[in-house]
Amino acid sequence: MHELSIAMGIVKIAESETYKAGASKVECIELEIGKLAGIEFESLDFVWPLAVKNTVLEQAEKRIEVIQGQARCMDCDTLFEVEKFYDSCPVCRSNLKAIIKGKELRVKALEVV
Repeated sequence: MHELSIAMGIVKIAESETYKAGASKVECIELEIGKLAGIEFESLDFVWPLAVKNTVLEQAEKRIEVIQGQARCMDCDTLFEVEKFYDSCPVCRSNLKAIIKGKELRVKALEVV
């Protein structure tokens, strides 16, 4: 379950940024996570309370913006949505594609006090 290490990495980022801002805690954290990032959202929710215990994020509201996967076909140049990495182009059925969006995993914003 790599979601625990991901959650702990998010805590580390939040603590660093909170310290830089001269604040003591985070009221809200906004995350962007792509559907193709390999994150199980239920697992992240499960490990979150353990990861944030006794940290600046312990009382913070967590908001997650899920980024839909998007790819460009390398054969016909069609832009299309993907749910899984192995989805093929809906126009020409090619499997050659460049992933444009959906692999994101970032801390978008922190509200600190």
